[in-house]
Amino acid sequence: MTDTARARKLADRIQVVVAETLQRRIKDPRLGYVTITDARVTGDLREATVFYTVYGDETERQASAVALESAKGVLRSEVGKQTGVRFTPTLTFVADALPDNAKNIDDLLDKARISDAAVRTAAAGATYAGDADPYRQPADDADEDE
Repeated sequence: MTDTARARKLADRIQVVVAETLQRRIKDPRLGYVTITDARVTGDLREATVFYTVYGDETERQASAVALESAKGVLRSEVGKQTGVRFTPTLTFVADALPDNAKNIDDLLDKARISDAAVRTAAAGATYAGDADPYRQPADDADEDE
């Protein structure tokens, strides 16, 4: 018996609680500029997946992942205190691929703009291969009288 509305509300609350706790209580120097982008809870409200992004290079991402794993207990207890559910869900942190996907899309859009500009310049000096109007025209009225 799954109540998706309740799971969504709990996921939204978990996202806020984890983000605030990371900002206020967790003082791990390995933790970089972490942004909690989304949280999802299973239908039985037992497991929560928290998606995050880290601003920086790969070493900062790895260090932040280790810091999040070490702070998992504090974050879970804070979620339990602030949500008031009977069973506090276990937290799993997953690096969000959203920035990488956005960068890939931007690169593809840049390639498309360059390709469109090349087509536009090639079409600027082009002429028709045949007549300017390749379609048949109806016969003139004068031709029909004869």
